[in-house]
Amino acid sequence: MTDIARQARVSKNTVSLALRHDPQIPAGTRRRIAQIARKLGYQKNPTVAHLMAQLRVSRSPASQPLLALVNANLDREAFLRHPTIPVYVEGCRRRAHELGYLLDEFWLHEPELNGGRFNKIIRARNIRGLVIVGLMNENRLPARFLPTWQSHPCVVTGVRTRDPALSFACTDHHILTIKAFEQALHLGYKRPALVLDKEIDQLVDGRFTAGMLIAQQQIPASRRATPFYFVNQAKRNPDLFHRWFAKEKPDLILTLYHNVQEWLREAGYKAGKDIGLIQLDRRHGRPEWSGMDQHSDIIGASAVEMLIGMIHNNESGIPSYPRATLIGSTWVEGKTTLKSAPF
Repeated sequence: MTDIARQARVSKNTVSLALRHDPQIPAGTRRRIAQIARKLGYQKNPTVAHLMAQLRVSRSPASQPLLALVNANLDREAFLRHPTIPVYVEGCRRRAHELGYLLDEFWLHEPELNGGRFNKIIRARNIRGLVIVGLMNENRLPARFLPTWQSHPCVVTGVRTRDPALSFACTDHHILTIKAFEQALHLGYKRPALVLDKEIDQLVDGRFTAGMLIAQQQIPASRRATPFYFVNQAKRNPDLFHRWFAKEKPDLILTLYHNVQEWLREAGYKAGKDIGLIQLDRRHGRPEWSGMDQHSDIIGASAVEMLIGMIHNNESGIPSYPRATLIGSTWVEGKTTLKSAPF
């Protein structure tokens, strides 16, 4: 560190802060110091890094480093009342606390907030990096925040963003769907079908559909049901679903939505008896459903771990090569499937 300071013509404290991506040091100086460190072959001592992490855990709240937990959902209260987002948030909070960080929460759609103003807040509060939670309608972040994504370490939870492409942690939607389909076959179902709103499938770059198409190759073409992609429209006009159901005649449905059970009940079908239902993101508040636990809390925790790793490695801005952490899902048996299928 002394050699880096001498060549950069700054103090050792400045080098230490710069290599920890401290916003007190100008971005240009941080980049210059990082380049010199790489040139000189500087490597962080893992023992010292672990010790410093332990020291951070024991700090008083006033001295603990800060991360921003950014609500990117259109609903300002999504951290409290969304069906799934609070589980991500729980994981973020737990892991940040374990690693000695505090979280400062922001809503991305605050009318007066933009990238320039957000950057000023981040610098003023000495926030080290950002975890972005709650994208549900699209996988593109608001363009007015481009200065923020360009200036700070950022990790997204739940989805892969396209514009800009940031590092992210999410479930493996592709293998999740394959595993759910195979579980249906294991239970004896013959004609599983996918019911999913097209907007959600597009949000995850079609990985639900891709998994379904791959999984369907395990059964004869005559047993491959066409997916139903019009859930939002069917919420206003359930006849759309009923017509599809009458045509495709599935014996089990893979879905995200509780509405499907209500539509089937209206048609005289009982889940778990007359037809099987598997939820692709099983909610803890509905234990009667069989489905795949995506472990959203672990996804949130993993996002925090990724972010802190970026901070320690002096990585910031939009990455040239975004990283992905994919969390595996777990089958949980409920009452909406049978040990053996009824058909």
